[in-house]
Amino acid sequence: MTKFEALGLNKSLLNAITDLGFENPSEVQEKAIPILLNSETDLVALAQTGTGKTAAFGFPLIQKIDTNSRTTQGLILSPTRELCLQITNELKLYSKYEKNLGTVAIYGGASITEQARQIKRGAQIIVATPGRMKDMINRRLVDISKIDYCILDEADEMLNMGFFEDIKDILSNTPDEKSTWLFSATMPREVSQIAKKFMHNPQEITVGTKNAGTSNVQHEYYVVGGRDRYPALKRLADTNPDIFSVIFCRTKRDTQRVAEKLIEDGYSAGALHGDLSQNQRDLVMNSFRKKQIQMLVATDVAARGIDVDDITHVINYQLPDEIETYTHRSGRTGRAGKSGISMVIVTRSEMRKIKSIENKIQQKFLSKKIPTGIEICEIQLYHLANKIKDTEINEDVESYLPAINDVLKDVDRDELIKKIVSVEFTRFYNYYNKTRDLNTADSGDHGRGRDYGSGGSNSGSVRYFINVGEKDGYDWMSLKDFLKETVGLGKDDVFKVDVKDSFSFFNTEAAITEKILTTFTDLKVDGRFVNVEVSKNPGGGRGRRERSRSGGRGNRGRDRGSSGNGGRNKRRDRSYGKSANSGNRRSKGKKSDFF
Repeated sequence: MTKFEALGLNKSLLNAITDLGFENPSEVQEKAIPILLNSETDLVALAQTGTGKTAAFGFPLIQKIDTNSRTTQGLILSPTRELCLQITNELKLYSKYEKNLGTVAIYGGASITEQARQIKRGAQIIVATPGRMKDMINRRLVDISKIDYCILDEADEMLNMGFFEDIKDILSNTPDEKSTWLFSATMPREVSQIAKKFMHNPQEITVGTKNAGTSNVQHEYYVVGGRDRYPALKRLADTNPDIFSVIFCRTKRDTQRVAEKLIEDGYSAGALHGDLSQNQRDLVMNSFRKKQIQMLVATDVAARGIDVDDITHVINYQLPDEIETYTHRSGRTGRAGKSGISMVIVTRSEMRKIKSIENKIQQKFLSKKIPTGIEICEIQLYHLANKIKDTEINEDVESYLPAINDVLKDVDRDELIKKIVSVEFTRFYNYYNKTRDLNTADSGDHGRGRDYGSGGSNSGSVRYFINVGEKDGYDWMSLKDFLKETVGLGKDDVFKVDVKDSFSFFNTEAAITEKILTTFTDLKVDGRFVNVEVSKNPGGGRGRRERSRSGGRGNRGRDRGSSGNGGRNKRRDRSYGKSANSGNRRSKGKKSDFF
């Protein structure tokens, strides 16, 4: 594997890379850095969000800057304030051992006078949003007539946001002989126009397939009725107790309403859209980065520049109008080598859009069912058990134990466990016990009469429970690989892999069931039994028969709850009784079709 040392970077940059903990360059870095270092050329680089593009252009730019001159030599245009600040901070980390190198961020919502003052003090590199940059050019507060390098980062996003004319005006103020580096996830017509008008015989590199989605993201769709989008969203969240997600809506109004409804129902949610002030946006994003917000509801424009590496799910509450926009949405997860899941909630009338997206991103969607209430209760029960198991004991309770033991002296162990679990579990059970199936009659067939993307029909597949999950180091990709290698299965034999905190579910064809169960009879991995059982709940939960049977397996039964993690789950479940009533009101048609 290539090391950064082999790319031709200076010692000062290599020292900064070591401090940052980077070891091997990503594919886009390995391809772009040698080209940009060794020649004065224009470059078009197509790579998904989260693949390390900032370092791909940042390292060569820093190395080529003449720090003995205070003239502005490099201009980086980015779509949003958040991304502008992020790039600036990263460049400062990369250039920590470079003397006299000034990098200044130019963006709206801050004092233009102060930004002009920073540039005047010396800024060899300016990172700017198009709107503020054009404003400063018009006021003659910045001079970019002598720059050597112009970088357009997230070019397709900038053009989708309506910056086409601004970018043309800005580039017309730059010298013809400069080098232009264009980095983009997709190559729509507007990006091609910019490349043809302002670039000279650019070299082109592509990471993955042009306009394709990242292979680290699993794409799923759920077909529901038009009035059931919000209940479906709640069930998807409850099926993934540790979800850390971005939920996309089409409009600012929808975004605010969904976020408010989630908060009302007890979830740690927040809204991000264009009607918020810059201070409000900053507060929301800071809370999201600290995981104080678990579900961030956003418009496409407001979400530009969200750069958080460990987002587990992207949920398309509504599909976007443009397929390229879906590519950007799904690119918010599965970043920095991690895997992620992109979920789409659709109605029957929108099914044709799924096929169009598949053709564009060159990946198949999995057709999945909205979980039933009992399945959600089951998953939440396992999650709660592991959360209790992993809770650190507060030694301050010691002095209260004699009185507590006296209160509980007539309660035996099994009854006490039931009571402890029931304190939390009953809330979910009361809410979901009699809820209806949200799946439409034809959901899951994709017009083909088959479980699309699963490798088999619903009637011919078997659902399994396995007692390993995220806490054991697995995600849906690595667990699928583990199952294939352990059992000796083909590429498409394992599907519908759902990884939870300390347990998971997966499907195979029925013909493989005996092979699966035989392989996992008394199988140990790293000193512990890995237990697989057939689920009686085809949607994902195990039936009562499996639970009672597995409980008597000695170590194997005890090993199932390997560990839990409630740290990211900030949900306040106390409002489930209230939301059940509001759900009944919605079903009577007293609210709009939106919920």
